[in-house]
Amino acid sequence: MPHRTELYQDTPSTCWPIVYSPDYNISFLGLEKLHPFDAGKWGKIIHFLKEAKLITDDLIVQAQEATEEDLLVVHTRHYLNRLKWSFVVATITEIPPVLFMPNFLVQRKVLRPLRTQTGGTIMAGKLAIERGWAINIGGGFHHCSSDRGGGFCAYADITLTIRFLFERVEGVSRATIIDLDAHQGNGHERDFLEDRRVYIMDVYNRYIYPGDGLAKRAIKRRVELDWGTEDTEYLQKVKTHVEGALNEMRPDIIIYNAGTDILDGDPLGGLAISPEGIIERDEIVFRAARKHRIPILMVTSGGYQKRTARIIADSLLNLHHLGLIDHELAAQEAGSTKT
Repeated sequence: MPHRTELYQDTPSTCWPIVYSPDYNISFLGLEKLHPFDAGKWGKIIHFLKEAKLITDDLIVQAQEATEEDLLVVHTRHYLNRLKWSFVVATITEIPPVLFMPNFLVQRKVLRPLRTQTGGTIMAGKLAIERGWAINIGGGFHHCSSDRGGGFCAYADITLTIRFLFERVEGVSRATIIDLDAHQGNGHERDFLEDRRVYIMDVYNRYIYPGDGLAKRAIKRRVELDWGTEDTEYLQKVKTHVEGALNEMRPDIIIYNAGTDILDGDPLGGLAISPEGIIERDEIVFRAARKHRIPILMVTSGGYQKRTARIIADSLLNLHHLGLIDHELAAQEAGSTKT
């Protein structure tokens, strides 16, 4: 029997399937500024969405922190115990001074926000099935697998979400991961190496971290990009391969890892996609999900420039304007897939 969890509680129908908590944001003595990641971008996205009057606090689903028991659905106890050592967390988050912090502070200031985002992704998985779509404003820790972290990813939220769905939601037995972060998603790929129920499409810069050859064996549809790839080529490849992936295997849910580190000028991504290109990319994926009547969960993943929060918010506003994320219509669409 699955363990008892707070992450699968019923959500009021008045809430949008948008999951967030102020606890997502990482702030501790400015140490977070030593990593190129904007550790407050999640709160900024919500601010922009409120400013545009898309949502208010009472319409957001409040994310809950994943407990140790929740995490053990995928992670080994040995791995979780290793996170009790500050030097391990410093290596995973790539913030060297974390090495010198007492671990109780590391747990509270660094890992608790990441556990809350992980809980948010798991919650959003259930919501996507119920409502037809869901968005976790955080999450997308695609470099973490069951027994190791890396690349700012300490918990395997994508793997956890899929395992929770397979164990707890009747009728969910196949999932497709569409990973459009600039980096290869080696964490979920390692976790699902031998699992034919999970179809992985990954589009990434072939020359950057992590270059994980073993993990690549799990990718069913691999699209490796060159330095400086621009909008026209990129969007054509995304459109072609998303359609191909969904024709190749019809999943019960799509997990969309929507990294914005593909943005031109990103210090880690090495690609050259415009803000308009990112907005169109998200539209392509959501249109495909709607066309095939497949529930979709979006997580925000990587993005290492201050302007990415604005772009993500603009993309979500565009999806709403097009009716691709709509409070009523998406729920009706989801219901019709189960009848």
